Amino acid sequence: MRDFHDDDLDGAIQIWDQDRQDDAPPVFPVSEVMAAARTGEPAVVAVVGDDLVGMAVAQTQGERAWITLVALAAKWRHRGLGSALLAELERRLRIHGVRRIGALLAPGATGDTALENSGYRTREGLVFYEKVEHLGASDAGLLAELGGRVLPQGLWDALAGMEREKETIERRIVLPLTEPALADRYGVTPPKAVILFGPPGTGKTSFAKAVASRLDWPFVELFPSRLAAAGAGGLATSLREAFADLAELETVLLFIDEVEEIAAARSGLAVDPGHGVTNELLKLIPGFRDHDDRLLICATNSVRSLDPAFLRPGRFDYVIPVGPPDPAAREAIWRRYLGHAADGVELGQLVAASEMFTPADIEFAARKGAHAAFEREVLDRQGAPARTDDYLASIAETRPTLTDQALTEFGEDIERHVRM
Repeated sequence: MRDFHDDDLDGAIQIWDQDRQDDAPPVFPVSEVMAAARTGEPAVVAVVGDDLVGMAVAQTQGERAWITLVALAAKWRHRGLGSALLAELERRLRIHGVRRIGALLAPGATGDTALENSGYRTREGLVFYEKVEHLGASDAGLLAELGGRVLPQGLWDALAGMEREKETIERRIVLPLTEPALADRYGVTPPKAVILFGPPGTGKTSFAKAVASRLDWPFVELFPSRLAAAGAGGLATSLREAFADLAELETVLLFIDEVEEIAAARSGLAVDPGHGVTNELLKLIPGFRDHDDRLLICATNSVRSLDPAFLRPGRFDYVIPVGPPDPAAREAIWRRYLGHAADGVELGQLVAASEMFTPADIEFAARKGAHAAFEREVLDRQGAPARTDDYLASIAETRPTLTDQALTEFGEDIERHVRM
């Protein structure tokens, strides 16, 4: 038995990995425990020969101390080593003037038997509350370097229309991530990566941002075009470096729009310039999935152009269509962008005239109609709210994003690729 040294770090993390129970995450994360040990908090290790086989760490707060780790190598459990480590740790705590020692452990975690054998008693009737701020001080700087941000609350509730897509994304993505304990009870695995596909302008980016807002997770968007221009080593190298930086964030929603630019179907030719980039992304996704509190959302206008390996189950949990708004959705979207002006226009006419419009098209037409009324006030001094004719004129002057061909292809892609 001896004090922890910095050279013990690798061995300590290996023991912690052996001890970790996937269904009972520790109260104190390994980064916090090891940081405490390295900054002089009481920490004891057990060494046999050259092998580190056990470790116990505490953090002191005046006369109170919390045991944050009791970890044992697998073959050294149930041999009294945990009790011996606690005895050594308590001796050091007494030197610090500690009189009350507590421990917070998940049920069945390593160390509970040692604590009971060492005179510790459970306190019944207590409830442990915790709120995790997903962005620490060190994360804030890295997030800024990556061009990410924490989005404002309320983006999910602000999504107008598109109730069918919203309900699907709510059930498949949001709920398992916001209710992890309940999901675990029912054997539901929270998603780690999903694809949203559909025609341009249907709101895929808005949905990704709304999910980040709902989860209160940092939002980072990777732009393939920027990655290509960022590094001298090429797009594949820039992609790998970006994912390495993202690994430093404890929590993140990573969004890649127009992912077909870096995951297009490989031709099989040795000279295919996209071959290495697609390969690199295929290798990076499993590593991204290995961490909790991370979600990858990829969006594409052309799911049929993606490499088949990219769409294979195991990389993406769901492939979800985000289609054009139906009449009810178009009405809701018009109401959102018209605001108070909605009460003074014939909404039914606007909904019918904007049949091939996406949410982005409706937003543009609504602003254009409002601007027409604004110009009347400024130029002609004819103050009057925007009229139905103003919006019908703006609709006529707006080229819809959707085409019959795009809708046909979208329907075919739904039949072929949807997984949700």
